[in-house]
Amino acid sequence: MDSDLDRFNFEREHHTRALIRLAGVDEAGRGPLAGPVVAAAAVLPAEWVETGLPESLQRLNDSKKLTEKIREQLFAALHAEPEIHFGIGVIEAIVIDEINILQATHRAMNTALAQLSPPAAHALVDGLRVPTLAIPQTAIVKGDQKSFSIAAASILAKVTRDRIMREHDIRWPEYAFAKHKGYGTAAHLAALSAHGACSIHRRSFAPVFAVQQKGARH
Repeated sequence: MDSDLDRFNFEREHHTRALIRLAGVDEAGRGPLAGPVVAAAAVLPAEWVETGLPESLQRLNDSKKLTEKIREQLFAALHAEPEIHFGIGVIEAIVIDEINILQATHRAMNTALAQLSPPAAHALVDGLRVPTLAIPQTAIVKGDQKSFSIAAASILAKVTRDRIMREHDIRWPEYAFAKHKGYGTAAHLAALSAHGACSIHRRSFAPVFAVQQKGARH
């Protein structure tokens, strides 16, 4: 099994090049039928490359591999570390419909990076290269499993979005957003068919578009 320090290999490589301000970038919410897409950029302390993670972040991993409870604990731990800098980008459904989900995701990433002060010099991006990213980048497939910086961004983006969807659940309880977070589960599709689309549904997405074509309104 790889040691924890192995998941700082990408960070170590770029620190060697004197690119100390290195940000991990990841998103949450590309696939759902409702709600925003959220991206986060996270800059971890450079010395952690050699010392490893503090005790409070030992379970840091790809957010999809963790329970909601552990994600919330890690989210709090990340916020409690004064030397971690991060930014969050939130792009709402109405904009997603205007510019498409790919462009909205890229905009969210740039928004998150723009909030970093001082700015990052280089980004480690989960997945594929982002053509419009504002700074130089290294794209890493399954990066949230290979880089702690990206894993931190993954947690920040996922928990931020989940909290937004729980707030939407209070306004629109008929859709049960708190349970499925806007993803196209059977229960969500049934609610969409029964009630039509609400204002946070992505009307350009096929299942939502189909409901609108049937004349359902909310």
